[in-house]
Amino acid sequence: MYDIMTPGPTQVRENVLKARSLPCTNPDLDPDFFTYYKETCELISSLLHTENQTLILGGEGILGLEAACASLTEPGDRVLVLDNGVFGKGFADFVSLYGGEPVLYTADYLHTLNVHELAAYLEKDHAFKYATVIHCDTPSGVLNDISRICPLLKSYGILTVVDSVSAMFGEEVRADDFQIDLLCGGSQKAVSAPPGLTFVTISPNAWETMKKRKQRIASFYANLMAFDGYFEKQWFPYTMPVSDIRGLRAALENIKADPDILKRHARIAGAVRKALTDCGLKLHTHDGWCNTVSVFDVPKETSSASILGALRQDHNLMLAGSFDVLEGQVIRIGHMGENAREEKLAAVMKALDQVLAKLGVPLNGSLEKAYRNALAD
Repeated sequence: MYDIMTPGPTQVRENVLKARSLPCTNPDLDPDFFTYYKETCELISSLLHTENQTLILGGEGILGLEAACASLTEPGDRVLVLDNGVFGKGFADFVSLYGGEPVLYTADYLHTLNVHELAAYLEKDHAFKYATVIHCDTPSGVLNDISRICPLLKSYGILTVVDSVSAMFGEEVRADDFQIDLLCGGSQKAVSAPPGLTFVTISPNAWETMKKRKQRIASFYANLMAFDGYFEKQWFPYTMPVSDIRGLRAALENIKADPDILKRHARIAGAVRKALTDCGLKLHTHDGWCNTVSVFDVPKETSSASILGALRQDHNLMLAGSFDVLEGQVIRIGHMGENAREEKLAAVMKALDQVLAKLGVPLNGSLEKAYRNALAD
């Protein structure tokens, strides 16, 4: 087994694994499980500081993103797709798939979205049913300020769909204060449960919009309305993955018991970034660094494949490259959830010291030492 320090999936705590090993019930017939599911959803809402209802869906995080678009989009709807990263642009595919008209607001991929420039754009054109926003665009690690972007969109009556799969619980998310209508998360990032579940918080405004649709939602599995009234009916639209949800619940309880989780992420992320830059490596984005992932450019002396391969072979350590327009250009270090621990990142820095030296990459000192010094400051 590799020591996984990727930006998701993450390492999983022992109590999460134990929760997943408990005997399985029949979730379609067991009243206690309906209550357990509902209480788990309510715990998610509480942790995300919202009164909105949460639903847990049986599928990886992308299911939540597609379900949000499938449930809102009707043929001909204009949808604003905020695009300053690979995943940001990717929302356009979901919008098109369900008959909507995606309108891309494309900004520099090396910067966080400029809210003032977006405001100027919206003054001229704001006839959109909803907008999609990426909190952390994981391929580059760029972080967007949803606390300002979403209220701006809502001031024009635009519903907000936010992908915070790789940011929530490492970055602050206050869904009600930020005026988020559909907020999507996943089990395998900072939540630190295995892949396989997504969850979506849904505002009353979003529910009302879905219920007033003129046409049926063109999906079954990616249909949030299929869960409407599930508890009162004691009926799920499909058999829920009991063991996955038990593991998720244990991971959420771990988060609830960790009041300093955001401070921990910020401290470790800051130390990692300082070590990288102090030693001469270049952070990929110019600003908007997310506290769950650090991304640096591949040095000219080597390649992404060489770095990642040597880490796996010599140190049993798995970091990540990237894909799409960033394929082969960057290395991504995950420090989210259970990965955001001081000694785990010290081990990453030590391994990078040795691998980069082996590959002929000159550094301005030791990454491990610079990281530990930054933590001590």
